[in-house]
Amino acid sequence: MANDLTPTSYAILGLLSLHSWSTYELAEQMRRALGLFWPRAESGIYREPRKLEEHGLARSTVELVGQRPRTRYTITAKGRRALAAWVPTMGGGPVIEFEQLVKVFFAEHATKADLLRTLAGVRESVEDEAAGAPGIPHEYLEGRGNYPQRLPWLILVGKFIDDIEQTVDRWAEWAIGVVESWPDDLTKAEPDHDALVTMAEHNDALIARRRTRDATR
Repeated sequence: MANDLTPTSYAILGLLSLHSWSTYELAEQMRRALGLFWPRAESGIYREPRKLEEHGLARSTVELVGQRPRTRYTITAKGRRALAAWVPTMGGGPVIEFEQLVKVFFAEHATKADLLRTLAGVRESVEDEAAGAPGIPHEYLEGRGNYPQRLPWLILVGKFIDDIEQTVDRWAEWAIGVVESWPDDLTKAEPDHDALVTMAEHNDALIARRRTRDATR
């Protein structure tokens, strides 16, 4: 694999394995298909096809749309081999980027009302994300979804996204209930000891599973 190719490069290559796209179409597909778990700035996405072409992994053709030229990219045989070599390799795990949670972390610098507004905003964010991609599961249930032959592993990804959304929503609902019981002066709030015990138990279970895994290798 070339040193300057990133996971985003291979995500673009994966999209090219399905269809030929213009850079604009690739940006739209990245937003629609991968945006919930691999969000990237459009400016970076627009640079990737040219990089893939430089490595011989894609090729470009120019077509006319009306009177305007448009560059379209297609994966090459070398690109398919590179994609097949990259997909089985071990990737990095989930990375959380959650600005509202940063604000919760420093809640003592605001008021109880501010904190409750932030937590309510978390639930609204989950609703907004769902509304941003409406009806996709229904499209497949009704036989209208794109690339139905890929549905078995699309469901694996979709279930993860759905579980994350449900987890964030449940957490925000729980946190709102906890904070509502606190006094207005947040410095006098009592910690939820039961939640702390549960967190410790979950951590111990994961460590035990890791030890069992290491012992059987």
